[in-house]
Amino acid sequence: MNNVKNYLFSVLCTAALATPLVYGLNAVAAPKQPSPAAPAVVGGQPVDLSYAAEKALPCVVHIKYLKNAKVQEVEVQNDPFGDMFDPFGFFGGRQGQGQKRKVQTPKKEATGSGVIISQDGYIVTNNHVVDDADELTVTLNDNREYSARIIGTDKNTDLALIKIQGTGFPAIKVISSDDIKVGEWVLAIGHPLNLRATVTAGIVSAKARSLGANGVEAFIQTDAAINQGNSGGALVNVRGELIGINAMLTSPTGSNIGYGFAIPTTIMNKVVDDLKTYGTVQRGLIGIQGQDARDYIDAQKSQNKEVDLGTNEGIYVAKVVEDGAAADAGLEEGDVITSVDGVKVTKMAELQEHLATKRPGDKVTLKYLHKKKEKTAVVTLKNEQGNTKIVKDADLDMLGAVIREINDKEKETLDIKYGLKVTKVNKGKFQERGIPVGFVIQNVNEEPMKTLSDLNEAVKQANKMKDPVLIIKGVYPSGRKEYFTVPLEEATQKK
Repeated sequence: MNNVKNYLFSVLCTAALATPLVYGLNAVAAPKQPSPAAPAVVGGQPVDLSYAAEKALPCVVHIKYLKNAKVQEVEVQNDPFGDMFDPFGFFGGRQGQGQKRKVQTPKKEATGSGVIISQDGYIVTNNHVVDDADELTVTLNDNREYSARIIGTDKNTDLALIKIQGTGFPAIKVISSDDIKVGEWVLAIGHPLNLRATVTAGIVSAKARSLGANGVEAFIQTDAAINQGNSGGALVNVRGELIGINAMLTSPTGSNIGYGFAIPTTIMNKVVDDLKTYGTVQRGLIGIQGQDARDYIDAQKSQNKEVDLGTNEGIYVAKVVEDGAAADAGLEEGDVITSVDGVKVTKMAELQEHLATKRPGDKVTLKYLHKKKEKTAVVTLKNEQGNTKIVKDADLDMLGAVIREINDKEKETLDIKYGLKVTKVNKGKFQERGIPVGFVIQNVNEEPMKTLSDLNEAVKQANKMKDPVLIIKGVYPSGRKEYFTVPLEEATQKK
């Protein structure tokens, strides 16, 4: 939970109850009755929300998260008086060093919600609902139950895409969240507090809210009741169309007393498309650090400083990243961005929401004030590496080697606790850098390599850096320690 402005941000994925719910398997859905026509929305008149609930409920699923108990080896520091009683390390420790002990991590269960967006089983949810799961079980509104696999996740937006096998699933209609208005009626649908299929109603309280919880955010704020377990559920309009994915709430207690926040479909659609196409989200970066102009002015006034930016609205540019997109276009520290692609922006979250729909190489037109004079610039967005190429998830194939986890005998021989052994070297980065068969990898970029998943993740993370490189440390079969520097940039450009 994050404490923002004295509120408690409570992620909505809650631990499962001690007694698990039992869901029917492959139950036959009850025959549907003809749906009424969509209600006409008349200004100032009461709205019938039953149509929206009927349309959206079948598309919202219950997600059960499971992370199995695991045995891990941890280092425990010796008792400061231990050497007096065990000076020669007879009881398993070495004098002056910590002891290695095996501990079992507890089994973790949690629940959340998700929304079916296509008839072939693609489901959108929050990253924090599925992150690091060993098993995901999806239960539909008609009690059919499926195992799900993760297609991709994005921590910056707290979104994830998962999939269940099959066809003909009830899929929600997705519309642009740009079309919704403050004051418009909405429904929040999910599975809060392990209660199945719950609908709450409220209005859109605000748009493009920034809470400092995610790297990229422009939340839809609503007073529809949202509680733990609603994470990943649907925020829909009066026609049952998806406008957002419920993500968090603000409350001094952790349950609904405050407001709920949903990720708008403008951001969701781009993330889903990127995860399907590239395996990772393509971010078009503008290359600035900034804040709302109003916040900057207020901060200066609190220090008894007078400031005149020529406007009280927009994004104050606090820093221009060297060699970034904005720097190339001529923006400078102290400028104030007032519109992007002809759309007025009054705060940072609005700019983030617009840029979240872009990819490296896309161009955006900015209007900004430079020393209170209006200017226009066309900015070509860049990726994390500072160029305009599409970044694909790297994998072990680019290394050109066959690698496995070391066995107990190899651990004993080399006197090490973990590592990955290179058993074959083909054409690729390992061959280019001279990493031989038999070499045991222990650390990559200062992270321990205990499983192939650790190495795969290290390669993916390095591939997203401005200077993609692996610093590989390990030992030869003789026990001699060595390290290698493996640049990934050339392999990335070939993909």
